[in-house]
Amino acid sequence: MALADRPLVPEEWVRRIDAVLGALPRCAQEPAWTGTRWRVGGATVAHVFGGEDQLFRITFRGEPDEVAAFEHMGHPYFRSGWGGNAIGMVLDEDTDWDELAELLTDSYCIQAPARLAEQVARPGG
Repeated sequence: MALADRPLVPEEWVRRIDAVLGALPRCAQEPAWTGTRWRVGGATVAHVFGGEDQLFRITFRGEPDEVAAFEHMGHPYFRSGWGGNAIGMVLDEDTDWDELAELLTDSYCIQAPARLAEQVARPGG
């Protein structure tokens, strides 16, 4: 359920993200305090939500050196305040969904237990 001042993420976008993450071992979609998140065990892999500024964002995990690189790239990327390895991305009509799929797969492999991450073909690998 969205908060009154936050827009609901378009269902098509949630389905696109779930097509990537829902296919990974033991990765489950669930409602978050706002928006939708995907978790493996107790670890959040990604969280998509509408912001108070009416923009849509997704946060996910990356390698520490990638966090700084994405932050320096600027829009649509930003540094998320949810830990040292969190990356944020603004979603809009220009989103590169193939790139996002790779980033989400990497996030899963970072957050999942090694025995599950080993079952996943990493992008570019």
